[in-house]
Formats: sequence, structure tokens, C-alpha cells
Amino acid sequence: MDTDGTHGHGTYGGPPDVGAGGPQIPRPAGPPPSPPRPVEAVPPPPSYAPGAPAPVTATASAGSPFVTWLGVPRPEAKPGIWRYAYTLPTPKPDGTDRSLITRVVVSFLVFFVCWQAFLDGNLPFLGAPLHYFTPDSWWEGGLINGPVDHRGAAALELYELLATVGLFLGFAKVGGWRTAFDRLIADRGPWYRALGAVAGALVAALLIQSQTLSVYPLAFAHLPYAELGDVGSSVITYVLYVVIYAPVLLVFARLGAWATLVTGLRAPAPPTAPTLTPGDPDDPAAWPQLRAAGLVESADRLAAEAEAGRMNDVDHSRIRRAWESVTVDPARRPAFVAAVRDKGAAACGHPSGARDLSVRVASHDLSVAQVWLGRVTGAEPNPDERRGTGLALDPSVLGTSILAVGPSGSGKTALLVRPVVESLALQALAGQAAVIAVGAAGTRLGPADAYDIVVRLGDPTSVHDLDLYGGTRDPDEASSLLAEALVGDVPGLDARRSATALAQLLGPFRAAYGRFPTVPELRALLEQLPAVLGALRQELEGSGQQAMLRELDARARQQNVHGDPAPVLADRVALLDRPAFQGFFDTTGGGRPFSLRALEHPVRVRVDLPERGHPDASRLLARLLLAQFNAAAAARADRSLFAFLALDDASHTLTPEVVRGVQGLRSANAGVLLALRTLDDVPEALRTPLLGAVGCRMAFSGVTTWDGKWFADAWGTELVETRDVTSRTVYADQPFTRFVHAVRKVITGKAVTTDAVTVRKVERERWSASALANTVPPGHAVLSLTSVRGERAAPLLVRLGGQS
Repeated sequence: MDTDGTHGHGTYGGPPDVGAGGPQIPRPAGPPPSPPRPVEAVPPPPSYAPGAPAPVTATASAGSPFVTWLGVPRPEAKPGIWRYAYTLPTPKPDGTDRSLITRVVVSFLVFFVCWQAFLDGNLPFLGAPLHYFTPDSWWEGGLINGPVDHRGAAALELYELLATVGLFLGFAKVGGWRTAFDRLIADRGPWYRALGAVAGALVAALLIQSQTLSVYPLAFAHLPYAELGDVGSSVITYVLYVVIYAPVLLVFARLGAWATLVTGLRAPAPPTAPTLTPGDPDDPAAWPQLRAAGLVESADRLAAEAEAGRMNDVDHSRIRRAWESVTVDPARRPAFVAAVRDKGAAACGHPSGARDLSVRVASHDLSVAQVWLGRVTGAEPNPDERRGTGLALDPSVLGTSILAVGPSGSGKTALLVRPVVESLALQALAGQAAVIAVGAAGTRLGPADAYDIVVRLGDPTSVHDLDLYGGTRDPDEASSLLAEALVGDVPGLDARRSATALAQLLGPFRAAYGRFPTVPELRALLEQLPAVLGALRQELEGSGQQAMLRELDARARQQNVHGDPAPVLADRVALLDRPAFQGFFDTTGGGRPFSLRALEHPVRVRVDLPERGHPDASRLLARLLLAQFNAAAAARADRSLFAFLALDDASHTLTPEVVRGVQGLRSANAGVLLALRTLDDVPEALRTPLLGAVGCRMAFSGVTTWDGKWFADAWGTELVETRDVTSRTVYADQPFTRFVHAVRKVITGKAVTTDAVTVRKVERERWSASALANTVPPGHAVLSLTSVRGERAAPLLVRLGGQS
């Protein structure tokens, strides 16, 4: 079961032969491979889970730091948000604090004036309901001279109290007093909220005690104390005190959440780190999915490994991936149970035997397959809900491909390519991805031990070679891919005609010799050397390959015809027929060629191109790898693994066919990363299709305004609200007013003006070319994201690097 969900790899030229004992991978002839690292020789687990901030020191009963890290919530979020311990933003009410305070103060002053006017009898219309609903016999002169007896006095006091409460509630609603309390006081914390409510309760009690509110006269002035006696009077008095102050306490206790605060104080202090018991359905370290399937013993074994600190994030993701393969194919269940029983956290290991990378330069969260890139800044163009959030990438975003443009030294390799490749290398160890990193020799894309295969083209010490024909056996497919790499960037030359010319040679050669030609042989065929063509024709005539002889005759007829692509193809093949590449691209079976057909396995590959000594050959090989990747990713029978190709320098590698292939990678569970110094390295006719084909676009600091214009057009416009202020001079009609204006002009030196404000909505670019070229600080980039499900994130200014 060690290969379930991960698969083995050896000869990366085709699918492995699967027998009764599991995948058995034949190895090519050549020097024996170095033995893999034993599974047991695992470096000690880190002091805290990779990709997570250092946890607070926990007690022994709190479990291992890995269990604590794994139990941190990771809620669903928009594309690009770092989900580790992410909390959904609280929506802020409209308006600023200053305007809210002004609103409260003005509404309170108006309330106070109206209330005093009502108490003084200056608002007779407010007293009309009392006149209509009480008898005239209660009043002297119809409410003008006051009440006749205690009945009218009680009615007046009750009405004043109700009117006061009504005015208070009405102005509180209009003035937003509750909103001001929540935003200015309660949002500062529970103690601020409680103390604010206490202050409000004291003010209400003072108003009642001072008889500013007619509560005491209404409650106590109309009682028959003589008839009740001393005891009865005392009882009634205390009862009335309770009736008066209990509602006040209840209202302000609810406003200040006193009960919640008291409950929190009485509750025991929470543990420093959460303790998760095995079998808890909310505990991912307890493997609830295995328990639900009846594998309690396996779940207990894995939970014990996690608690003891013998499991890391790669182990957890790898075993989870293996279990997913068991749910798809139940026949693998016995092997899975046996592997967990025998090896614990090392079960279902990667064929290399590695369980982690020797070096990590970025923060990773393999639980959700994310890698930390940086933090969204608080700059004005960024939306409020995204400011300060971490920015991360995962396969759901990488599956739409990334185009990154920035000058040398802007950080494309260190801040983007290396972290993304490292994340996918970890996912490959977990059996979830296959990654190919392509860069110039010496580019810092990670140490050699972080990869299963390192192809150093032009380096005699390289153990592995590159299959020039992409592992295919079809001459037409091989010709198409090779023509795209050789002449796809030549303007005015039809790649399809070039592919036909190559097929007229590759097909007969394979039919005669059972293999494709080596680079010197292909060059000789394209140059129509008589000795090579004569030997090939003799082989075909001896085996009766008449169809292939007709192909050779067709090629011979097109020789030296105007527009024949063979001379250009021969010149391009000559770039690879150099002494530095002697022994490479061998098709005779004597080497160890790597083929992109290995994308169905969780393989980690690095290809070093000889950029310094052979720049033209390096660009040709980069185009070849990109074309082969598009074809291999789309042709995979099993697309459960996420396939990714990272080109550290994609200059002069993009052709119309490649751009069309990149657009189709989304449905193949694959993606590419294309890093460019400038868009001038892409033909102008391809820049718009390229920006439309990729879902993620990234402009680094230092891009030119010409490059910024392409990004600005791709990101489009948005509706924004603008305020236009127009000032005009005020001309007074009255002599005194003109005198005042003249004095004011002498003092201030400015004429008296009035402002006219016009508010309208207009369409503006999300990021202008000038802003991209001049306002993005060093170490920053503007990044837009799209997920494979179609979710989008507007362009964000991100500070790259740093820790999560």
C-alpha cells in the first residue's frame, strides 16, 4: 500500500505496468540509481507545525504542537485568503465616527430643547391627547390652570413621563444613539460595554432621584399613607422602589451584557492549548473518517502517532490522500490497513521515501494546500475587507495559471516561483501533485534533494536526460510538438507545415529503426544528406514499407521549393547538435530520459537550462517543455493529481498554439507559472490572448508604463463615486453685507465664496498604467486571482514575503 494514492516512478517514459503485487516500475539501462532514503530515517519533527506561527507553550496534557496546529479552524474564504485562523471581517456601518458623534450631539440637543419646551407648556399640541382623554372636571379652566385634585395631578405626571420616554426613544432612533454606543463603546470590548451601561444606569437613577423625571411623585404622592399604617406604608414603599428601579437595571444590564461578563468571570480559565480527545468528530487528528468507516484500530494508531509528535503535515496529507483512493477503490482497503498497522505515520509513503523537504523557505498549510505569499496592504485601492489579510495560493487558484511580469531583481524567483514550487513539492510528497520547475542553471529553485529528478542539460555530470519527443510513439504528435518548439517563434513560418515536414521524416525513420532519430540523425535528415537518406530508404524497401517510402518521396519533392521549412528546421536543430549536448536527447536506450508522460505520478522534477552558454538553445528547450506539458497534461487518463509547470523565465517561449493550450489546462487539473521580465518578450499579437488565457495576473514593482497599460486593460474598470467641488464668489445685495464681505476679504486675502458639490458615479481603471509603474513600492506586487470555479479577486496591492 506504500504506493496507493502516490504511485511509483522510475522510467518516466510511460505508464507503469501494474501487476498483482502493485505497481512495478521498470528501470532503464544505465547506472543504477542511488538508494532512496529509508522511511525510518526521518528528521525529528519541528518544534511547531510547518507553516503555522509558533504556538503558545502548552502543558503536557495539551498534546503535540502538530495536533494543536491541525485543530486551528480554517473557514471557507474567498480566493487568495490565508485560511489558517482566518476570521470573517465584521461589516462596518456606514459613516465615520466623527459624523456619528455629530449626529448624536445634535439630536440630543434638539431632544433637550423640545423636552424643556414641553415641560414648560410651550408645546400645547403635545398636551392635546391629555385634554381629549381626561374629563374637564379634573382641570381648572381646561388644562390651563392645572389639575383640581390628585386625579388630574396623577394623569399629568403619567403623561409627562410617557411623553418624555416617547421623545427619548424617538430622538434615539433618529440620532442613532444605539449605533453610536455599539460602535464607539461596545466595540472596544466587553468591559467598556459594561461600564458604559453602568454610567447610563447611574444617570437614569439620578434623574429619577432628583425628580427631574416625574417617577417619584407619580409613585408615592398619591398613596393613602394614613390608611395603610406604618408597616403597610413601608412595604408598599419598598415594593415601589423595586418596581421603579428593576426595569432600569434590566434594561441597562441587557445593554451592557452584564450576565455574559459575570459568567465569563466565574468560568474557569481556558487551557493554554486546546485538548482534543481521540474520536472527537471535530478533531482531524483523531481521523474521524476512518472511525466512520469502522477502522477504529487504524484511527487510534494514527492519532497516537500525532499525539507523540511522530507525524507532520506531509504525513497527515499523504495518508488522507491514500484514504481517498481507498474510498474510490475499496479493494485497496486491506493494504491500507496493513500499511498503517506496520508503519504508522510513515504509511503509504512517497516512492522516494522522503517525508519532508530538507529546507523550507515559505510558510505552508498543507491541510488546505496553501502557501503564504504575503499580506495585503492597507493602501486605498485595496478593498476594506481584504486589507491586512494574508495572501496565499492553492491548486484551485494555480489551476488557472499565473503570469508574473517584473524586471530583474523585483523578486519573481525568490518571492513567487520558489514558494510555489516548494508548496507543490510538499504536495507531491503527499501524493497530491506533480511539479516541474524549469530555470537557468544556478537559479535558486531549491536544493537537489528536494527533487526526485534533476535534469542538467549540457552538464556531463547530469544523471538524467530529456526525451526530445515527449515520450510519445506517434510520429505525428511528436512532429507537432517538435515543430512548435523549433519554429513556433519564427514569424511568417507556418508551424503546421513544419510539423508535416518533420512527420515525413520521423514516421519513416521510426518504421525502419523502431525509434525516433537522435539529434545528429534528425539534422542529417533535414539537410537531406544522401548517405542517411539512402540507408533509410534501403531499410524501408527491405521491410516493404511502401507507405513510408511515399512519405520520403513527398519530402524529396518539396526540397528546395520556395517556402520549404526544412532549412529553418535544420538550423534550429543545429542549436542542439553542439558538443555541449553530446550524449543528451539520446533515443537509443543508453540513457535515462525524463518524459513529461510522468505527470500521472507525484514526481518532483527540476530542469536546469544552459542559459549562459547557449541562450538560443535554452529558449528552444523551454518552448519544447511548455508544449509537451500542455499535451501531456491534457492527455492524462488519471487527472486526480494536480500537474504544474513553473517557468522561471518564459521569455520567447510563447506561441499561439501554446497560449491556446494554457487556456485549456483548467479542465485538465493543471496549470503553469510564466515569469517574464517584460511583456515585450511576447509577440504583440499574443499579449491580449495571453492575458485572457491566464486567470492570475501579477505585476511586480518596477514594471514600465507600457507593460502597465496591458495589465490595466486586462483588469478593466469599476464604478467609483466622485465629488466635484466648484467654488463661486458670493455677491451681496445689502450694503451692510457687502461691507462685512469687504472686511473679511481684507483680513483673509480671499473673496467670500460658496462651494457647490456634485456627486456622481464614473468608471475608472482599477489600476492605471502610471500607478503600476510609479506607485508600487519595492517588494510589493499587484495581483489579481481567479479560481477554477470562476471566483475572482480584484487586483490587490500585496507586500510579498514575511511570515504568516
